[in-house]
Amino acid sequence: MQFSGSNRRKLLKVASDRRDQYPLSLQFYLQPPTENISLMEFESLAVDRLKLLKVIENLGVSYVKGSKEYNSKLESELRALKFPYKAFLDEDYDARRKDHISHFILRLAYCQTEELRRWFIQQEMDLFRYRFCQLNEQLIEKFLESVHLEYEAIPNSEKQSVSELLRNSTSGLGGVKVEECVFYKVRFEDAWDLVRVKRVYFQRGYAYVPQQDFLTIVLNHYRAKLSKALALSARSLPVVQSDERLQPLLSHLSHAYVGPDYSTEKNTGKISLEQIDALSIKSFPPCMRQLHKALRDNHHLRHGGRMQYGLFLKGIGLTLEQALQFWKSEFIRGKVDADKFDKGYAYSIRHNYGKEGKRTDYTPFSCMKIIMSNPPGQGDYHGCPFRHSDPELLKQKLQSYQISPTGISQILDLVKGMHYQLACQKYFELTHDVNEIGFSLNHPNQYFAESQQLLGNIRREQRQPESSQPKHSSQKGDNTVSASSSLNTTEEMELEELEGYFAED
Repeated sequence: MQFSGSNRRKLLKVASDRRDQYPLSLQFYLQPPTENISLMEFESLAVDRLKLLKVIENLGVSYVKGSKEYNSKLESELRALKFPYKAFLDEDYDARRKDHISHFILRLAYCQTEELRRWFIQQEMDLFRYRFCQLNEQLIEKFLESVHLEYEAIPNSEKQSVSELLRNSTSGLGGVKVEECVFYKVRFEDAWDLVRVKRVYFQRGYAYVPQQDFLTIVLNHYRAKLSKALALSARSLPVVQSDERLQPLLSHLSHAYVGPDYSTEKNTGKISLEQIDALSIKSFPPCMRQLHKALRDNHHLRHGGRMQYGLFLKGIGLTLEQALQFWKSEFIRGKVDADKFDKGYAYSIRHNYGKEGKRTDYTPFSCMKIIMSNPPGQGDYHGCPFRHSDPELLKQKLQSYQISPTGISQILDLVKGMHYQLACQKYFELTHDVNEIGFSLNHPNQYFAESQQLLGNIRREQRQPESSQPKHSSQKGDNTVSASSSLNTTEEMELEELEGYFAED
């Protein structure tokens, strides 16, 4: 292809403008993106960042943050998802653009509640910490200038003049020479926590902060700005949600799931009703084990429990005929006679299997849907035990499952930190006697499949691979909302209609 001199200059100018727009792989996300993007790209960017943040949450519990193994695994995930992974790469405009836009999309999705905001801030802070630690002194200076923080590394001449004072006043230097360390001159009010505990040298209203502690000061600035930005985003939500194209996507992202949908196509008829009691102990996650026991004890489940447990059973292979037999045999042992069951309950079971109503073949609930929507009330047994149970009751339940005291303590610590899916992963490890499960747990049916594979009841090739990209419907134009995850927006709305119709006990 031939280019004239004028065309070459235009191309060089475009490339230069792109570098100017995203000069670093690290930012405070102070300016929102202004370009137009399609709804398909909007969703794809958001889903990829959500995957990244969930990986960061998982790594933060499994490894020491900042350790060699932690950094290696996080870099690998950043590469795979095509986010910036090295601060020193110049030719990664697309990755930096993706990072910028996706942050703002999830900011809209995760500003809706205090719990969502806390989770989002924590993961974004960990991502920022990883990236900041990749910067050298020159890039740190460039970054500080870009976010308008007036800090600077002290010159060698000043460092030498107070070297003895720095050595005596700065904790954590160990055997490192003062001359080999980078110190930043920070205003007293910004370094108060370090001055208060006498970790740094302080003189004339300034603290001399070593680079390892300087990160904490920058992180505090980032947290404050991000927290304020999320509060402002929450105020603007009514305006954003009035856009009928964006509202379903943003509402869905806070509990989005992008793995396999665990439909029954490959599993239908592969379990018998006689196996369910044994499977509930060996291979059901706690949420489903709890529902199964409640059904056996009470011979009844309220609507939320029937939806959650019924779709799970469908996903592990129960046919429609088996499901009707299973629920009917249990309900008629309670206060529901056969005629009432056929008239009042059988329809909703057939509806779940796509045989009534709009003929939608519903898929099982993901962990995030169970955690984030339809919390259980008095007399309910659905929901996530790690999210919705009183800690003392959860402890008693884990004891009844013969979890060791140490294991219970580990699980409760994760629950206290609001890492509910990681608590379930720890439960899996403890009940299956493995040190590390080697996957990120995001779905009750994934739990079942992994358990059965580990126990040798499912061959590896039968397991559904986790999709790396959201599944898109055919597009008629840029304004067509794509369908991603196991429960797409249309299906979710239909399911809510069904829940409203069959909300009786």
